[in-house]
Amino acid sequence: MVQPPLTEHAETRMQQRAIPALMVELLLRYGREERTHQRTVVFLDARGREKVREALRSTLERLDKLEHAYLIQAADTGTVVTVGHRTKRRRRP
Repeated sequence: MVQPPLTEHAETRMQQRAIPALMVELLLRYGREERTHQRTVVFLDARGREKVREALRSTLERLDKLEHAYLIQAADTGTVVTVGHRTKRRRRP
């Protein structure tokens, strides 16, 4: 999901109120919308919270299966070159 751009005000309030970007993404994905003439308020109701819990449970289960995943980045650009699963211990230089 592509997060919509945030205003400087929203970024400041997120920082001041310790609301991480992940929470904004969860609100946008699972939140309930209430529209007025000029705004839309998005919040998690009981149904949305349960959907978030299920998504996080599922993500944690997948994460356990992917604990040996790795990626290789180009040192100059940071571009991800490849990804994979470790099958052997990593030898450190």
